[in-house]
Amino acid sequence: MDIGVKIFHGLSGDCRTIRKAVFMKEQGFRNEFDEIDGEAVHAVLYDGEVPVATGRLFNDEDGGFVIGRIAVMKDHRGLSLGSRIVTELEKQAKDMGGKSISLSAQCRVREFYEKLGYTATDDLRDDEGCPHVTMIKDI
Repeated sequence: MDIGVKIFHGLSGDCRTIRKAVFMKEQGFRNEFDEIDGEAVHAVLYDGEVPVATGRLFNDEDGGFVIGRIAVMKDHRGLSLGSRIVTELEKQAKDMGGKSISLSAQCRVREFYEKLGYTATDDLRDDEGCPHVTMIKDI
């Protein structure tokens, strides 16, 4: 497997394709795309020429950095690509002067983010019927 990464400023077609497959088709979310997509930095991992994972990074209203929309295509799961996309976005945040990152994790994948050094807060919320928890990490 030859995995490479590309960084996009704004939503690329490859980001859209992965997120539609994972969040809309697999998980049933309807409100997947928003105004943040046009402003965010997006990372895409490619297996050769095939887009297989994505995520985005943006500044919140308080000037902090937020990672979100981490998605890995079903046939490429279990290969540590989720960790790799998060690490790449953390690098981008550091390069832009970031000191900490927050994210809203689906509760079912909380442990994945804990293994990457994120700590859950007591901020729980519902997103289209799916429970999420806010998590933070100093970088």
